[in-house]
Amino acid sequence: MKIVDIVLPVYNEEEVLDAFHSSLTAALQPLELNYRFNICYVLDRSTDRSIDVLKRIVDRDRSVTVVHLSARFGHQMSLVAGIDRSRGDAVIMMDCDLEHPPELIPRLLEELERGYDIVHAVRQYGNQTGTLKRWSSATFYRLQNAMSPVEMQPGAADFRVVSRKVARVFQTSIRERNQFLRGLFQWVGFRSTVVPFVSPPRQRGKTKYDVRRLVTFSMAGILSFSKVPLRAATLLGFFISTLSLGYGFWLIGAFFVVGHPPPGYTSLFVMMSFLGGLQLTVLGVLGEYLGSVFEEVKQRPLYIVDEVVGGEMIVSGT
Repeated sequence: MKIVDIVLPVYNEEEVLDAFHSSLTAALQPLELNYRFNICYVLDRSTDRSIDVLKRIVDRDRSVTVVHLSARFGHQMSLVAGIDRSRGDAVIMMDCDLEHPPELIPRLLEELERGYDIVHAVRQYGNQTGTLKRWSSATFYRLQNAMSPVEMQPGAADFRVVSRKVARVFQTSIRERNQFLRGLFQWVGFRSTVVPFVSPPRQRGKTKYDVRRLVTFSMAGILSFSKVPLRAATLLGFFISTLSLGYGFWLIGAFFVVGHPPPGYTSLFVMMSFLGGLQLTVLGVLGEYLGSVFEEVKQRPLYIVDEVVGGEMIVSGT
């Protein structure tokens, strides 16, 4: 019987946790003839009563473990914390807001049994999804794929199942501080496939990804995989330098033809302002990359665990 670990990042989800856990256990019950499941909720330090709800779930379900982090380390680090605790034959990663339907788990495991090492669940929005949400999602993936050598499937989510050997790679080799897991699970290779699903609307609670966090998340993906902003800054600087050189030759020619330099205080002011803004923009791009390097060289832990609630996870014998 194979052991499957289910990693569930949690942040301020007290309103939906009970409903999600009921839906999850109902989806897992028909599979318990062939699999044994460890359910691991990784609680990012929350401001609501999520920890109290999770402790009640632990009291009535012995397959549940809660890993409570000491501070808010973010969604991606919560997933990493869960992967690090995994000792099963496979790891399922999904959100617990019911936008990732537990009913899809049997299909993911079917594909894993066919020999795939990574099975990505790819989101498809239904008719009830707003135009803004569809547009922002499409823009996000177009931007990522345009600027990164790692091709991501549009609609890819942090909902997937991976084999033991893939989880082992993340436990031992991929330990960077700013992990963009959607890209990394594409980058590592291995045999993979996709399973589409229709994302249901959120029934309770509210999304944790506002515009600011979406922009930050997108920037993390670009900085993790792409040198395009650095190259664009170099090409833009070369282009502006060429224009400036051409403008200088034009001024010299005008001096000999007209007899005096043409007036241009306004154009000079505009040019200086433009070049000053361009320099600050390029410095900002360099600063983002330098900041990423700074985070890596400090070698701080990826996350810190405050407490672990519940029994030990079942360990695979393979």
